[in-house]
Amino acid sequence: MTPKRRFLASLYGGRVDRPAVGSATSVATVELMDEMDASFPEAHLDPKVMARLASGAYEVFNMDNLMPVYSVTQEAAALGCQVNWGSSRDEMPEVRSRICTSIDEDVPVPDDFLARPSIKVVLDAIRILKKEYGHHVSITGKALGPWSLALSAYGVEEVLIATIDKPDRLAQVLKDLKEVTIMFGRAQIEAGADSLCVPDHLTADLCRPEAYADYLLPIHFELQQQLDCPLILHICGYSLDRLQYIRQSGMACFHYDTKVSAKDAREAAGEEISLMGGVNNPSTLLFGSPETVAKEVYAALDAGIEIIGPECAVPLRTPDENLKAIASVVDEYMAGKNG
Repeated sequence: MTPKRRFLASLYGGRVDRPAVGSATSVATVELMDEMDASFPEAHLDPKVMARLASGAYEVFNMDNLMPVYSVTQEAAALGCQVNWGSSRDEMPEVRSRICTSIDEDVPVPDDFLARPSIKVVLDAIRILKKEYGHHVSITGKALGPWSLALSAYGVEEVLIATIDKPDRLAQVLKDLKEVTIMFGRAQIEAGADSLCVPDHLTADLCRPEAYADYLLPIHFELQQQLDCPLILHICGYSLDRLQYIRQSGMACFHYDTKVSAKDAREAAGEEISLMGGVNNPSTLLFGSPETVAKEVYAALDAGIEIIGPECAVPLRTPDENLKAIASVVDEYMAGKNG
């Protein structure tokens, strides 16, 4: 079974020769930048560098998918936010200024959004990856969901206040921004993406679980109807209290944070949605060892997690040996199970 077929089948909980290994978010590390001769900040801005770094997920870590977007700032820059792309390879981009100061303002979406440099680079990188790897390895794009877009455009405080003071206005903002997600998602599919990560960070440390049902559940259901590929919802932080709603979204897969155990996540998700993740970032991947990685991989496999990988974008100083261990341990687990 090819990595591509394995990954796509796993997104829908289908029959596979072994559980897939992959990530819907960045696995870029400083060590990987050295190995692939592709570094930040160029990897955010140059499609060839972006694609070359992304290919390391397969070439170095033996993962089943490639995902070339390393931050949550590509759309923000295209919408008009001031973005600091960083000046060194161990610095992540950050949004420096918002484009709206009040939730009452509409986010101005430029007519040439898809031609803006921070968007075009992603589309061109996907085309490169599709040409070089698309027959064998799955290509995952990334289009921020409307909640995450709102956080970039208005700032966290303005959005959270609106959930209390102006819920109807916030609902309209999210409905409008949904069109940006659809537009960028469709462009990535056309460029060659087989699946899309949709980060939409309505996490427990920001909002009650019912806020997901109120604001995002109908939007996410529409996204999976409008975007013709498997969608992977990503939410950082504790999510067990909202998994009952997430499983109803129609998303193919949920990329979950290890603040929820693999066992609890699998039980709460039921059979309606596949799960991705299982390996903790700060404790296990960044400061742990291949042996500690193995313990978490085994726990995720025992729980029935379909796609094993990091819980979120990995810290840039993560040792590559810990990321390499994920696929090795999955192979070891399957050899023991079949032997």
